[in-house]
Order: sequence, then structure tokens, then C-alpha cells
Amino acid sequence: MKGIERKNRYFSLCGLNCALCPMYVGGYCPSCGGGAGNQSCCIAKCSLEQGGIEFCFECKKYPCEHYRDADRFDSFISYQNRKVDTEKAKNDIRAYVKEQREKEKILLWLLAGYNDGRRKTLFCTAVNLLPLQELENVMQVLRDHKTESKKENAVLAAALLQEEAKRQGISLTLRKNTDKK
Repeated sequence: MKGIERKNRYFSLCGLNCALCPMYVGGYCPSCGGGAGNQSCCIAKCSLEQGGIEFCFECKKYPCEHYRDADRFDSFISYQNRKVDTEKAKNDIRAYVKEQREKEKILLWLLAGYNDGRRKTLFCTAVNLLPLQELENVMQVLRDHKTESKKENAVLAAALLQEEAKRQGISLTLRKNTDKK
């Protein structure tokens, strides 16, 4: 959005992990404050009205009406951890961004070596929602079992991530808003 300038593009104003979003990874979204962005974003507009705060948790009105039902549905990225992630960032933004950078490396590694053209959303969702240690464990298994076939590697990576998500009680399916307006 025009007028938004942010130093941190890993973590959005509203608490999404931009660097783990398929739209950001694909070059379709610069994240809030990175250029044209989402012109209709009410949270970016609100940030400007509140003096250009970098994160919503810095606002004295947080959590406000923008966060009512904020985690019920997803868009291109899962919103499931948004409140938890916001609290982590609020407590120690540097440590949180460091973790997100590690997750971004894992995501880019998965996309480069294990994406058969059909796994980007799954990989983005898994890396966003699964704990870093479990992702590192999955990476090690993948390194130990890599084959010459990209399709076999993609199937194995997807199965391991789904299996780990199931163990963690996490759904890797994006939740769509089916409410009638």
C-alpha cells in the first residue's frame, strides 16, 4: 500500500509470515510495505492512521475489530497460528524473525529439490505451521532418501510433512470461507 514503509518483511503488520506465503515466494506480493502490495488492505490503512506502526501489536488498540474472527479462515497462507506467532514476535521479534529465516531456507530448499510443480502450497503451509525442529527432522530424512526422480522425491516430502502434521494434530489444508454473504 502506498505510504507504508516497513523494515521487516518476514512478518506482516497483521501477523502473517510473508516469507512463507506462496504469493510472496512466487513474486506476486511484495508483502506489506514492499511496494504496491494489497491496495485494499484495511490493516495497512489502519497502520498509516496509527502513525505508521510496524506491527499491529505495537498499537494501543490491539487487538481490535480487525482481529475478530481473524483465525477462522485462510487465504494464500494459513492464518491458524497468527495469534500465537504475533505473541512470539511481540515477546522477541529478533528471535522470531531468526526462526522465520530458518523456515524460509527450508521452504526454498523444499521448493528447489522436491516440488514437482504441484506442492508449493502444501510446502508453504507445512513450513508455516510445523515447528522448526520437526521440519529439520523431515529434512534429514529427505536428505537420507533422495532419489533421482523429482516426482518420487515430491511424493516422499509431501507424505513426511503430512505425517508429521498428523502427529502434531495440525491440518495442512487451507480453510476456505464458505459462509454466505
